[in-house]
Amino acid sequence: MEVRISRLESIFEQMAETVIATSETVDRLTERIDALSYQAQEQAKQVQQQGYQILALGNALQTLAENQEQSLEQLAYLTEALERLMANMGENRS
Repeated sequence: MEVRISRLESIFEQMAETVIATSETVDRLTERIDALSYQAQEQAKQVQQQGYQILALGNALQTLAENQEQSLEQLAYLTEALERLMANMGENRS
């Protein structure tokens, strides 16, 4: 009978150690999952921030293109005015 009690105690002790080891493993896995979740959230924030930066760059490029178009229009107008001025000067010399 004592042998059986001793064996049962040994089995219960092993079961308790297994439960403790499993609990510790689950705790470590939970910590890792939490860390990965935090990293994923931070990366999502970075991606969102980069998206905002890309939109801002797109807007800046659009504004630059519009300004360049206006500058080209003004340059064309000035070129025409200079050509007319030169033509008038040539006519006046004759």
